[in-house]
Amino acid sequence: MDIQLLQRNIERFISLNQDEIDFLISKVVIKKLRKRQYFLQAGEWCRYQGFVNKGCLRTYEIDEKGAEHVVLFTPEDWWVGDLYSFYTTEPSKLNIEAMEDCELFIFDKDSLEEIYTHIPKMERFFRLLMQNALIALSRRMMSSMTQTTLERYCDFIQRYPEIEQRVPNHQIAAYLGVKPESLSRIRKQYLQSDKKTS
Repeated sequence: MDIQLLQRNIERFISLNQDEIDFLISKVVIKKLRKRQYFLQAGEWCRYQGFVNKGCLRTYEIDEKGAEHVVLFTPEDWWVGDLYSFYTTEPSKLNIEAMEDCELFIFDKDSLEEIYTHIPKMERFFRLLMQNALIALSRRMMSSMTQTTLERYCDFIQRYPEIEQRVPNHQIAAYLGVKPESLSRIRKQYLQSDKKTS
């Protein structure tokens, strides 16, 4: 099992010795998803936290009118799941769907507790992970309330530099909160503003 990407992700915050790496490998469960298959559907309890080893997923919510609102994309080297549902065991309001064929390393609550007991510093790692997720969510909420569509697009490009080639335009529009036909106009504005600054 190749967990190099996961190991590098963890070692941005903490260092692991070989015994700890071996224990972590013993707790990893591989989950493969085909394109359009769900990691989580609204109404289910999120039983796993997943690390994206290959592929890309999207997390979205459907409003009362049936419109999709993309909350985030999760490409390789990102963690995926609904933390609120995972820790409260309440049904999730989110859908998490594979945009491509994916390979994830997943951990349930019991596995994480065993990891925390055997590798106490992993608790710090997941605390930092949750802290960063909370900061990202707060920024996302603030940007949707205060930024122009062009500013939101600039943030999107910065956050997901390679995602535009991997996901359809209507999904990007759903992330930005605009109609798909508005996206080409926003891109044009972005390219013009980019030329002015270069």
